[in-house]
Parts: sequence; structure tokens; C-alpha cells
Amino acid sequence: MLRLLLRWFLQAGALLLVAYFVPGFQVRNLPAALVAVIVIGLLNATLGLLLKLITLPLGILTLGLFFLVINAIMLEVAGAIVPGFKVASFGAAFIGAVVLAVLHMIVEAIAD
Repeated sequence: MLRLLLRWFLQAGALLLVAYFVPGFQVRNLPAALVAVIVIGLLNATLGLLLKLITLPLGILTLGLFFLVINAIMLEVAGAIVPGFKVASFGAAFIGAVVLAVLHMIVEAIAD
């Protein structure tokens, strides 16, 4: 349970870092980041998984890079749902998805 809470806060911190460095990303405060992390996780586990299964041949053809596009779409959807979390454009969402992917790898290495 403690590991789950640690991951949750580290992921929210990663989202705040992305908002600081990527233009077009806005996160109002830590509570908004915590809610956004939950919503992004739920979207990736449901809609994102479905989209990744449907586009699996395209994902294989691009060596997995197309999945970053799906992650960017999930970020835009989360930005439309969560108050205090906004994504201005698809370009910002794509750059944010790339940076978040790298930060998530770092967080997983720290949390494990």
C-alpha cells in the first residue's frame, strides 16, 4: 500500500515537472496533479488499452512509436475531464507523452 502511494505521488510530481518544462501543459496544483494521474491511469487502462489493441499492427510497424500518439490522445482527454489540468494542443500532448514516458521509467526504477 505504501509503495502504491509513493508511486502515485511520484507520478504526480512527474506530471508537475512536465507542466513546468513543456509549453502548453498546465497543472494548477498538487491536488489537480494527483487527480489527473488517477484519471490518466484509468483512461490508459480502459480506452487506451482498447485503442492499442485496435492499432496493434500500426504499433508493430512503427516499432511502438505510434503508442505515443495514443498516450498523447489520452493526455488530451484527461485534460478535458480534470479541472486544473489543461493541455493546449496535440503537439504539447505529444511532447508531454514523450517526457512522461521517460519520467515514468525513472519513477518505476525508483519505486521498485
